Amino acid sequence: SFMIKIIKKHPSRKWIITVIAIRDNKKLKYKLTRRIPELNVAETKIFFSKKKARKQFRQWLEEKDY
Repeated sequence: SFMIKIIKKHPSRKWIITVIAIRDNKKLKYKLTRRIPELNVAETKIFFSKKKARKQFRQWLEEKDY
């Protein structure tokens, strides 16, 4: 198995978004996590589709403060 990790900070919020691609049993999984370290708050989602993982990643980056 192998792993690729990408970390990106939200432009206006304190979210840190992590994308990890993991190959396990010849299948690729994408683990997306967004967290606010100061508050110990995190949300994690697992995707088997790169397209769905990218969509979620973009959604989290585009969220605005209201």
